This record gives sequence, structure tokens and C-alpha cells, in this order.
Amino acid sequence: MTKSSQTVNVHEAKTHLSRIIAQVLADGEPVTIARAGKPVVIVSAHPDSRPAPRRLGMLRGKVHLPENLDALDGEIQKMFEAQKPFESDGQ
Repeated sequence: MTKSSQTVNVHEAKTHLSRIIAQVLADGEPVTIARAGKPVVIVSAHPDSRPAPRRLGMLRGKVHLPENLDALDGEIQKMFEAQKPFESDGQ
């Protein structure tokens, strides 16, 4: 049986069900719902509802940066500093 870290009463569960579901999905921790202080059910995430973990480095060896990447810095800086069409010249 899964151990729950948080317990809420039935009234609170009915009032805040969406929040409880979001919390369970975000944390992965189940929530126990109690009636008169006694646990009756556990709300836990369905295995298919959790996103797959992100794989880091999956493009390693497939993406290559140009050797002269720093040469573009000046051109990129000019694009950011260029006067925008909607700016006035002070008149």
C-alpha cells in the first residue's frame, strides 16, 4: 500500500479536488482522504498521466556549431541596438 504524506478531509477534498489533483500530478505524492479522521481513500497519479522524464544530451553528436560563432556577435549586437521603426527621433 502507498504511504501518503498529506491527509485531507472529505469536505476539503470536494471543495479543492482540482487543486489536489494538480498537486498529486506535480509532486507525484499521493494524498489521503479521511472521513471523521480515519483514512478512507488514497488519491494517486495514474502511471500514464506522468510525463516521461526528459533525456539530456539526446542531440549529442547531431548538432555542430560553426567554428566562427563569435564572429557573428557584432552583427547580432547591431540588430538589437538598431532603432525601431516606431521610435521617434525626438520631434
